[in-house]
Amino acid sequence: MLDCAKIKYPVVFVHGMFGWGDNEGINNRLPYWGATTGSISQYLSDKGIQCFCASVGPLSSAWDQACELYAQLKGTRVDYGEAHSRKYGHKRYGRTYEKPLFENLSSYKKVHLVGHSFGGNTIRLLAHLLKYGSPEERQVSEKNVSPLFIGGQENLVCSVTAICSPLNGTNAYETARRYKLIAPMKFLCYNYAAALSRTRLHGRLVDFHLEQFGVNDIPGEDDKKDFVNAVKTLFANKDSIEHDMSEKGAAEINRIIKNVPEIYYFSYPYNCVESNSTGKSVSRNVNFPLLKFTCALMLCNARKTANSALKNDGLVDVASAEHPANEPFTRLGQTDDIVPGLWNVMPVRRGDHGTPIGLFSPRDATHSFYDEIISVLSCTEKSVLPD
Repeated sequence: MLDCAKIKYPVVFVHGMFGWGDNEGINNRLPYWGATTGSISQYLSDKGIQCFCASVGPLSSAWDQACELYAQLKGTRVDYGEAHSRKYGHKRYGRTYEKPLFENLSSYKKVHLVGHSFGGNTIRLLAHLLKYGSPEERQVSEKNVSPLFIGGQENLVCSVTAICSPLNGTNAYETARRYKLIAPMKFLCYNYAAALSRTRLHGRLVDFHLEQFGVNDIPGEDDKKDFVNAVKTLFANKDSIEHDMSEKGAAEINRIIKNVPEIYYFSYPYNCVESNSTGKSVSRNVNFPLLKFTCALMLCNARKTANSALKNDGLVDVASAEHPANEPFTRLGQTDDIVPGLWNVMPVRRGDHGTPIGLFSPRDATHSFYDEIISVLSCTEKSVLPD
């Protein structure tokens, strides 16, 4: 394993659905990255690694999250794009970040993007937009277009690492749809978000980043919708994480996104399914009790639909976490050379969806996992950094 101290570029961690970042008060009590094992960013910082935990809309679409992440990286106002905002009927602009996450982001100080769960989908889309931009946004906005949609900024990103990410959607969504759970889950989530956004806890304990829909105020302004209309707008809109996690929604995104030849891509799939003595697939290696239940539901649905995606981490099937469909990939062992422009798929690890972020996991094993990630990322810097 390579020396972690050799990494020179900053690492930005991007959370998944229902997640949070450094800017939210809940992170001081239970860090998303590290969970019950303690802060991973603090652990890595103590090793001399510059790292940050971004905060994006935990219920928002990959597009909206990518726009929010870009604004944080650059220190600017969130611009969701004129064409995109018209299509989905929400505000074009969000909050303004007065300062970037870190100074001097450039081709000489690139960023390593690491996403867990849906965060992997977000950073993958951001990498695409930085390279190729958006023809639709350029056409509609002409001169008044965000630099994100112009493209040509691929030199800002060194690597994209997706951990347990639903790159082709997730069988968990299809399972919930089969058992008619989507509508009640959306009702609970959106009402919870809208209600909490009207309390003092919003922006202090949690932050839903849903000002584009009028669910909460843009910081410093008073522009949110009334409660009922805000929830109705969310419930009927496809510009959401709910749509993007479905196999149909993920396929729509995958038809648009192209890998960037200059960027290194990594995926880390996890699996908590094993065969018992009779050869039947059952959930094992599950630390979080809820995921044992969801894993069992996914297995039941996979058998009923003759779906081959039996292996999963309790929320995301292994095949989806490995690489997007129809994109080039290579499977890595411990000594293989990594290649830019395609997915470097790491061996499947034992554990559930929360294992890699330290949720009820052994501290030493969690730290060892991130030591390995940093060592792998250091390999991507060897050809681009001066001695």
